[in-house]
Amino acid sequence: MHASLTGLSVGDAFGDQFFLHANRHLTPADLPTPSWEWSDDTEMACSVVACLHQHGHIDQDALATSFATRMDTGRRYGAGALELLERIRDGHPWRTASAESFGGNGSYGNGAAMRVAPLGAYFLGDPARAAKEAALQAEITHAHIEGIAGAIAVAVAASLATTTENLIEATLDHVPGTYVRQGLHRAHALKNASPEQAAHALGNGSRITAQDTVPFTLWTATRYLNDYPSGIRACVAAGGDMDTTAAIVGGIIATNTNLKGIPPTWQTSREPLPNWLTPTPTT
Repeated sequence: MHASLTGLSVGDAFGDQFFLHANRHLTPADLPTPSWEWSDDTEMACSVVACLHQHGHIDQDALATSFATRMDTGRRYGAGALELLERIRDGHPWRTASAESFGGNGSYGNGAAMRVAPLGAYFLGDPARAAKEAALQAEITHAHIEGIAGAIAVAVAASLATTTENLIEATLDHVPGTYVRQGLHRAHALKNASPEQAAHALGNGSRITAQDTVPFTLWTATRYLNDYPSGIRACVAAGGDMDTTAAIVGGIIATNTNLKGIPPTWQTSREPLPNWLTPTPTT
């Protein structure tokens, strides 16, 4: 789980550097100047990990409280997530706040998927349990079935990362019938595409939705399951929501490679994780 969290946070921090005006001349092969700051992707993933440490499963009330009270607005939360978590922090029941978001439709954004890979790693080899717990953590902020399906897909992929080479095919057994699932079918059919071609066909997260993000990330994680740097760089080459796609891909691949697959210089370039996360991952 901590290897996955490290992979997620390093990917998040690496991808996030390419949004900076000063770094827009860099190519995906370049290394940005340290320190690499992580975003809301990592902050929320740390809450998921802390919840699993404390409870051994997703306690929805505890996790909702953690999301809300540990939210640092400087981590660039999306407007919808910011409004929702502020309501929870102000005492609104999370179930009501989540269901009422986005005009009562609930969110189908990629936020529930971006933070969940370490949960899949925690339930390594048990995709059914990973799917169940992923849905529980998703419901707190993403009441829409697409947002939940995206989280399930990522968690199941991480739970199977050490046991199967075709993550997409294995994941389909657990993902409900959604646009996310349709995207996974398209991803499964892309055998010889480049990352740019895959992103054109599947989306690159630029719409910030689960269905525009998760199929590409599982395609990338499958393609580069043993090559963490290439997987992260592929996310940057594809553009779009680069910190989130790199966080998802990094969390899945690192579950397979463990910490040894993440370049040591990348690990030390990422800013430290929050001090409230105990125990913290080693590098």
